[in-house]
This record gives sequence, C-alpha cells and structure tokens, in this order.
Amino acid sequence: MEKKALGRGLSALIPPKEVASTVGAAATSDTILYINVNAVKTNKYQPRLGFSQEKLDDLVNSIKAKGVVQPVLVRSTPAGYELIAGERRLRAAKMLGIDTIPAIVKDADDLSMLEIALIENIQREDLNAIEEAGAYQRLMDDFAFTQEKISQVLGKERSSVANTLRLLALPKKIQEYITDNSLTAGHGKAILSLPTEQEQMRVGTMAAKKRLSVRETENIVSKRLGARKTRKIEKDSNVAELEDELRRIFGTRVKIICGRKRGTIHIEYYSQEDLNRIIGILRNKAQGAVAETAS
Repeated sequence: MEKKALGRGLSALIPPKEVASTVGAAATSDTILYINVNAVKTNKYQPRLGFSQEKLDDLVNSIKAKGVVQPVLVRSTPAGYELIAGERRLRAAKMLGIDTIPAIVKDADDLSMLEIALIENIQREDLNAIEEAGAYQRLMDDFAFTQEKISQVLGKERSSVANTLRLLALPKKIQEYITDNSLTAGHGKAILSLPTEQEQMRVGTMAAKKRLSVRETENIVSKRLGARKTRKIEKDSNVAELEDELRRIFGTRVKIICGRKRGTIHIEYYSQEDLNRIIGILRNKAQGAVAETAS
C-alpha cells in the first residue's frame, strides 16, 4: 500500500481558481501571469528523459481547441524565467506558435524545482522506471536525501524506492530498453537476479527483441539460475571427492577452497610429530614424481 504523500503536491502550488490575468505585474503566489514563451528556459532538473510525440500531438490538439487551461510553474531569474513544471505545455505552445502562456511564478530553490517536477510527473504517471530512478538518485547525490526521506516526500513505500533505484545497476542497454518501453520495470527486476552483466545483457536483449512477458522472462532467469546451481553442486561434489582422497593419503582433515582462478588446500596437523609425518608424505610424493619424470 502506498503511503499518503506528506508533500502537498501540485494542488497546493496552483491557486484553486484563476484570478485576473496580468502582464508584467508583480508576481505573487495568487497571480497568473501571461509570459512570453521564449522568455522561459526549461527545467535543468526535469526528470523525464523523453517525451512521447503521440501524447504531445494530443496536447497540441487540445490546446488548439481550448487553449492552455492549466498554467505552468516558473521561477524568476535575472535572465528571465525558468520552468519548474509544465514542459509539455510549453513545448505544445511553441509548436502552435503561441506567443504567451499562463504561468504562476513561485519562489523555488534547486531542490524545490526537482521535487515539484518529480511529484508532478509521478502524479501524472509520466515517468518510466529509469527516469524515476534517476530522479531519486539525483535527490540522493545532489541534496543528500536518504531512501526514507524520498519515500516520505513522495508518499511511496521505502521498498518501492529501493527497488526502483536497483534498476540503475542494470547494464545501460537494458536501461535503454526500459526507457523506450521495450521492457518494463518488472523485466528489469527479474534480470537483476542474474549474477553477471553478460547474462543480464543476453536475457534482456532476448526479452526485448522477442517481446517476452515478465513471466516468460522470469522463467528464463529461473532456469539459468537453476543451471548455475546444478553446476555448482557438481563442482562441489568433485571437490569433496578430492578432499576424501587427500584425507586418506595424509590421514588428517583436508579442505580445498576454490576461487574463480585459484584456490588453497588446508591440511590440518595436531602436533609437531604430526606435522613431520605430513611433511614426510609430501617429500616422498615429490621425490617419487621427480624420479618418474627422470625415467
């Protein structure tokens, strides 16, 4: 269950009803101004990486018929205005050749700009999972947010925030598949279970190209993990047989520890006499090997 957002959301940032529009008047939180679209710079903290042309065309048709119903949010800068929220509306207005757009001017620092842009897009369900994860990461990197604080501000469960952030561990190509909707966050979470980037790329590319469902992808991942486990069991069985053989040779406990390319053999002894006995066995084996090589 999602938490109720502690942030006030966009409803607290936009007046409940429009007041008389003014041009060039002093900006207040209760005033909607009509400002030149060319005087507005885009939000440098915009979390959305891409804009659907289809949705943008729909908005253009809506604005053509009804005008810009909802004002954009901006902040004032020495160079003009900087957009806080409403980039699609601004783009659509420019596409239609509209000179001015209704706007509310807010006092907002960089953190507020990112928070508001993120809240707006999440409320509208406009962000894909990678864009959302990137925005979370930016809150953590640029503003020292914790996962808990992100969950409180956005009204999301902490586990949901953590799972979304995990998607940034995927190979870049798989992230691109999620961004362009070839894969979903569900695909990404399944692929993350694979232990190597090579396997993640192989399965992720297959799922995207064959348009596999999340369930089908999960089944492939499960089979691959099962095969790895079987190989590990077979390897462990071989190691156990070698350990038994060495125990019989040395008459003591022997442990083989395997790494990816190298490992160690531990041979236990319990007294100086026991150590001398084991060394004697090793010397005899070594001398026998040398003699056999010489012959």
